Amino acid sequence: MRTTQLDLFDADQPPDLRGLRAESPVHHDPATGLWLVSRHADVRAVLADPEAFHPDNALTAITPVPRPVLRVLARAGFSLPPTLANNGTPTHTALRRLVAGFLTPARVASFADRIADLCAERLVDGPVDLHASLARDLPCVVLMEVLGIRDVDVPALKAWSTASLELFWGNPSVDRQHELAASAGEFHRWLTTRLRAASPAGDDLFGALVARGTPVREAAGLCYFLLIAGQETTTQLLSTLLDRVLRHPDVWHRLSLDEPGLAAACVEEVLRREPPVTTWRRLTSRPVELSGVRLPAGAPLLLMLTGTDPEVFADPESFCPGRPDARKHLAFGYGRHFCLGAGLARLEGEVVLRTVARRFPALRLASVEPPPMLNLLSFRAPLSVPVV
Repeated sequence: MRTTQLDLFDADQPPDLRGLRAESPVHHDPATGLWLVSRHADVRAVLADPEAFHPDNALTAITPVPRPVLRVLARAGFSLPPTLANNGTPTHTALRRLVAGFLTPARVASFADRIADLCAERLVDGPVDLHASLARDLPCVVLMEVLGIRDVDVPALKAWSTASLELFWGNPSVDRQHELAASAGEFHRWLTTRLRAASPAGDDLFGALVARGTPVREAAGLCYFLLIAGQETTTQLLSTLLDRVLRHPDVWHRLSLDEPGLAAACVEEVLRREPPVTTWRRLTSRPVELSGVRLPAGAPLLLMLTGTDPEVFADPESFCPGRPDARKHLAFGYGRHFCLGAGLARLEGEVVLRTVARRFPALRLASVEPPPMLNLLSFRAPLSVPVV
């Protein structure tokens, strides 16, 4: 196994998790300085212990941002103070509770028909790319409605969010970083403008933050992450889900017949095998030991979230919707930072899969070749799903 030649940004040749687990379950990557943690038990233990493993580096740009690019961000007033994913302070609980109020199980469930309608509106006869026509924008529209945020230019928000993902989780050149920083700064300015204009009596997320008395800097940081992660990861889930299930015509046929529970099982199996968020970061707060490897305080960890550990999942590489152990995966994290949008993402995946299969029972991929993939440290998904 070429453990010394890993390329964490190459979606065509992702890290050999089987080899890492067997030979180097806590492996130091010299190119990034990260410690790769690949065994399910170790990853779960890290996520379950916020005292020993802090989230402070969760949103830190993996490719160092040079000073001239930082000045571009500074001119836009850009900052990412501890709010949700990168917050290990006592303020995390109250902020999380505020956002969770918009994502209660009952509120999420009430959007099932709306998601189906939005999906149906985007389905057309003839050859089409389901990523561009369906998966790219639908989660953004849904999230804005769930959060009560109105008057949003969806194409602009998608451009801002994809640029931000690349800036913080990609490996861009310095020239490209300048372009991405300008876009991220524009997004941050839009957020601060909306927050300053929000009414505390409003029924949207912006109004709720104002009513709570959240400082604009903190509120903008929270919204920046939430409005990106809350819809980009679901875009990635939908693209992966449609591509992977269509590679199993027998499963697609059963979906077209509306077999009970099958759509939800397919969503869970894709989340296990190919989660939108493939890795996440933590920082040791003190010396610790994982799988016999001693780590010093301040060691940056990269947790491998793909659920293919044979110690947990039988025949882990196989696509097997309905497997009894599927929900043991860590696609949404674990512990106090468990993804607030897990229920909404699951619902969108299930409804979209069911709606498309019923509308187009004979749908097939236009090509059996692997699709072009998003190549970021923590995010992997098809960038196109051409179908006929």
